This record gives sequence, C-alpha cells and structure tokens, in this order.
Amino acid sequence: MTITRDDWGIAHVHGKTDADAVFGMIYAQAEDDFPRIEANYLWALGRTAEAEGEKAIWQDLRARLYVSEPELKAYYAKSPANMQALMKAWADGLNYFLATHPEVKPRVLTYFEPWMALSFTEGSIGGDIERIDLDALRDFYGARHPGLEPGPASSSIAEEGRRVPGQARDDALADNEPRGSNGIAIMPGLTSNGHALLLINPHTSFFFRSELQMSSDEGLDAYGAATWGQFFIYQGFNPHAGWMHTSSGVDVVDEFAETVERKGKSRCTRYGTACNPLGVRPVTIRYRLPNGKLGSKSFDTYFTHHGPIVRSDGDRWIAFAMMNRPVEALQQSYLRTRADDLASFMQVAQLKANSSNNTIFADDKGEVAYLHPQFVPRRNDRFDFTRPVDGSDPATDWGSLHALSELPNVMNPPNGWVDNNNNAPWSAAGAFSPDPKNYPKYMDMFGENFRGIHALALLSRSRGWTLEKLQAAAFDSFQPGFAVLIPSLLKAYRELPVNDARAKRLSAPIALLRGWNYRWSGESVAQTLAMFWGDAMQKALNALPDEPGNKRMMRLARDTTPAQKVQALDDAVARLTREFGRWQVPWGEVNRFQRIAGAIVQPFSDSDPSIPVPFASSAYGSLASFGSSPKPGTVKWYGTSGNSFVAVVEFGPRVRAHAVTAGGESGHPDSPHFNDEALRYASGALREVYFWPDQLKGHTERVYRPGE
Repeated sequence: MTITRDDWGIAHVHGKTDADAVFGMIYAQAEDDFPRIEANYLWALGRTAEAEGEKAIWQDLRARLYVSEPELKAYYAKSPANMQALMKAWADGLNYFLATHPEVKPRVLTYFEPWMALSFTEGSIGGDIERIDLDALRDFYGARHPGLEPGPASSSIAEEGRRVPGQARDDALADNEPRGSNGIAIMPGLTSNGHALLLINPHTSFFFRSELQMSSDEGLDAYGAATWGQFFIYQGFNPHAGWMHTSSGVDVVDEFAETVERKGKSRCTRYGTACNPLGVRPVTIRYRLPNGKLGSKSFDTYFTHHGPIVRSDGDRWIAFAMMNRPVEALQQSYLRTRADDLASFMQVAQLKANSSNNTIFADDKGEVAYLHPQFVPRRNDRFDFTRPVDGSDPATDWGSLHALSELPNVMNPPNGWVDNNNNAPWSAAGAFSPDPKNYPKYMDMFGENFRGIHALALLSRSRGWTLEKLQAAAFDSFQPGFAVLIPSLLKAYRELPVNDARAKRLSAPIALLRGWNYRWSGESVAQTLAMFWGDAMQKALNALPDEPGNKRMMRLARDTTPAQKVQALDDAVARLTREFGRWQVPWGEVNRFQRIAGAIVQPFSDSDPSIPVPFASSAYGSLASFGSSPKPGTVKWYGTSGNSFVAVVEFGPRVRAHAVTAGGESGHPDSPHFNDEALRYASGALREVYFWPDQLKGHTERVYRPGE
C-alpha cells in the first residue's frame, strides 16, 4: 500500500485490501500525532494513571467498570472475520510505526494488540461513559480507600459535552460553550445544478481528528475526519454518499436507584418481591508513582442487572445503564463508510449500535435524511428517566430496542432539506419534521437552540443552492440569540430611574448595541460588548448544574431580571476597561486562535503570535462556532473548541468538496503543516479537497510506503 501526502500534509492512503488501507491510515495518523492516539487508548482502556499518576485513578476506574482485557479479548474472538482482519491491521500499523520510529517514546503503550480497538468504537470521544461523574464515583469508591489522592481527575481529548442530569463534566473544557455540531443536507430540487449537497461541521475540541482519505481495490474510498487512533472515517463522504454526526438529545443513559440490603455476609438489591445478589467485580488500577515506578490499588466494584454502581444518593446506590455493544459499534462505525446510498446506509444502521449521534445523510441519488440514534431502549414513559428511577420496580427496566421505523427519522422530505444543530428532531425538516406527540418523551432532552433557529431561517423557502452558497451559509454571521437578548437589555435600560448613575455611564454602550445588526465580525465593538455582557448574564442566571445548555440559553432573557440585565452590562464595561484599557475593543482583538505547542493541553500566551477570529460562540446562534475564553495568565480570549473540521460536499457524477481543518494536519510544531491552515480556518476560506487522483497532480509532496 502507498501513502500520498498532498500539499496540506493530508494522507491519501491506498491498499489492495481494506486491511491494507487500515494499516496505512493508522500508520499515517501515528506519523502525524502518536501522542494523541496513545492518550485516547489510555483513556479508553483505563490506563491513564500509568502515565499521569494517582490523580487519574478515578478516570481509569470509570473506564474499567466496562472494559477489561479478558472481556475485550472475548469480544474480539466473537467478532466477524472481516472485522478481526481490520483490527489486526490496525495493531500491525501502530506496532510497525513504533518499530520504525525508535525516537518516539510511548508513555505506556509500547505494543498494541488487535482486541484493544474494541475499547474505543465511537468517533465521539468519551461518548456515554463520560456522563458518569468522577467526583461522585470517587466519593463512593474512595471512601473505601481513604489514602488515595482526591484529584483532580485527568481527562481525554474531550469534546462534546453530553451530560446526564445531576452530573457535571470533569474535563478542562467545562465551560459554557455548547459542544456539538451542524449538519445540513439539501436535495437536488433546491440546488442550481441538480446535485445533492452536504455540510459537515463538527464542533469539537481543536486538533481532535485527523483529516485523511483511505481507499482500497476492494471498493473502500472514504474521505473526512477520523478520530485519532480509530480506523474509520467518522464524519465524511465517499464517491456516492456522505454522513455527518451531531450529538443527540436522546435519553439513552439512565440511572437506577437501588435499594441495597444485607443478606448474611453479602449484599442484595431489592427487585420486586425478591432481593437479588449484588454483583462484585474486582478491579486493579496501576498508577505511576513519583519515582517512576508503578503502584496499584484494588477495588471491589459493584453492579446490578441495570449496570455498575457509580455513586450513592442518600441510602440508595445508583446503577448506571448505557449501551455496551463494542463489536456491533465498531462494525457500524466502519461499514457505514462503505455505504453508497440511503438503503445501504440504513442496512448498516440495523446493527443499532449508535447511541448518541444523530446523522445527516446525502447521496448522489439525491436522497437526504435525518437519522435518530439507533440504540434507543423502550421504556415506560410514565417515569422521568432524566432522574434516577426506582431500580426495585421492574416497570422501570429497559425493554427491547426500538425498531428503526419507530424513531423520529426524516427521509427525503417535501421541503427538500434536513438539518440538525444538536436541537430536537422536531425541526429537522421544517413543517415536515416529526411531531413530538407521536414519540416517547425520552426521544429528546435538548429541545430547540439558537443555532437551530438560525439554520431554519437560512433554509426555509430557499433555492439555488450551490457548494459555494452552502459554504457561505456555514459562516453566516447572524446571531439570533442576541437578537432575542439585546432588546430585553434595551428595555431594562429604558426603565432605569433618571437618577441612576448607570443611565449616563452606559449611554454610549447602549447606543452602540441599539444600532447593532447582531452580526459578528472582527471589527465589531458591539460583538465584544455583547459577548462580555452575555458572559456576565450566564453567571447571573445561576443555572442548575443539570440543566441542558440549550434550555439554559433559551431562557436567559426570560429568567433574568431587568436589574440583572443592566448590572451585567455595567460589569461587562468595567471588565473591558479594566482588562483592555477601554470598552471600545474590536472583537478580533479579543477573540484569538493560537497554536504554539503540540501538547494535548494547549498553552496560551498574549505575548506569542495569534490570529483574530471573527466568528463566535455557538451559544448565541452562530453556526460557525468558536468557543473562546481567557486562559491562565491571558487577557485575550483563546479558542479551544468549535469549528474543528468544516467540509461542504456536492454529490454530482463526480463528487467534489471544500474543507478546512483547525490549525493543520500535523501535531509536530516543526512541521510546515502544524499551523498552515490557521488563516484559512479563521477566515472561513475552505480549500479544495483532492479526492480524485487527477486532483493530486501538482499537489503532491510525497509518495511512500510505511517505513520508507
């Protein structure tokens, strides 16, 4: 097999077989950023503490509630032969990279085995398991090990902040920026040349995925974004079809409050009229000591038929239920990249091993679809599964999985488009969207958001779409959130008493906001003022920790008082003056993109080079997302999440696409492709994708085989 690097450093991998392509693509990933690959598998295997020490024990224990070497080996043995071949090629590719690059020193994983691939099968890192609160887990199991370091817990290369009520994120990105994605598919009837279009716009932490192409003589030919260490294109397209995943609001992670009783020397849990034995699973976590040697701690973890015990609530123990189907999940993640139309994509979806991602789909037959996650257990809708339910009541148990026909999917709607922005499916196709009255309430916990409102306005009654017009829409600068919020501030200001000192002090900022068109730009002072005001408003709202971000943002104007609105503006002006010397600061002076080191946890510095970014937080409805905030030691705001990969795709007789990746393809600071896309990224100037071999002519830096 061969690897062709284009002039952006992107790997185009081709092999005789799919396994050859897997070998080459994971080798190419390792060339670009082996530390991120290792970090992801340390996280997935529950072995981060072996690199980072005692503080990561609780993160590892969380992973080990679900994975162990014997279990993963057993799953591997049950895997279909074709998937075993791919997993072998994956391990071979990583091991061959390490064998041919002795200068690369893994922190822990010096040798990869095929079964390890089954520990990380979903492209959204963390997925459902990250809803287990590490503080609560530590409180429960740590009480039996009082000598252990209390934290803080380490984290993976974190991205989409899916939360279950009562639980907070544990990673370094636990801010107010929504994590998720945008996906739009447009049917040929609305396009200028009769070809379907697809927007692929994941909002993740930066440098989270590798952009590449993998193809084989067996028919594989997929291009897009692959999460570091995985051997499938997670969000992308092939010559005939494309797929975009967005974080879903479906409730498929539940907690069960178990009544635990003593039964002789052991424990049992009440279930109906019976008391079933409480399961016990020994887990040993190894961790690095300050002297570099390894220590270990052993735990007895507990479980019921609902799942492992993850915390306590009063005198009841809480069991955690989530999808645990690694073989089917890996199959579905890989096989859908080979689907060439909606029918074959839906055939793969019958594996029902996607629990947390909506999908926006388009193909060259002109078909488009919004697909709800396929792993949705039936539940009794009279219970509130957003809270722990009574585990002793058999009526709360999960039932069989819903059939695909029972999900709120939308296929080829009469309006000619489908869309999702981490909002409910009830607006996925405008007037032709599913009706929530026809579905259980657990089908969505998110509701609407400002991005969904923005996309609906752009798509409704629109025609003449082109690849370029879709690209422009992805960076449309309007922010409907501020269009809702700012008028409430103006009204509150008008109602100030005449003798209130703030009336005069804020007159100029109010005049600026009154004349604003609610569009971001690098030159906009109103954008800066609105962002600082919005930041103060979110603090004033004092939202509940278990409240979904969509709902918190949608009630920001309604549930803050006029006094809070005015005071938030006064605070914002004072903060800007204090930090920047004036309140009239253009947004681009504040909002910056910076990549100065290859570390997974990025450093930031106001004294080092950075690039102004005109687009802003998705919280207020910007489709182009840039989640920024001040970092330790900085005054300027630096982005760490948002538009990480953007692509627009046209499915004509010959597929064509434009794309951009945040920063660049390589994780090595000395590489020319470490930050060569930053200016394009910040300006929304997507580049041509070299999908076809003739497109690579004149744009090839190197053609080689692994090891050369």
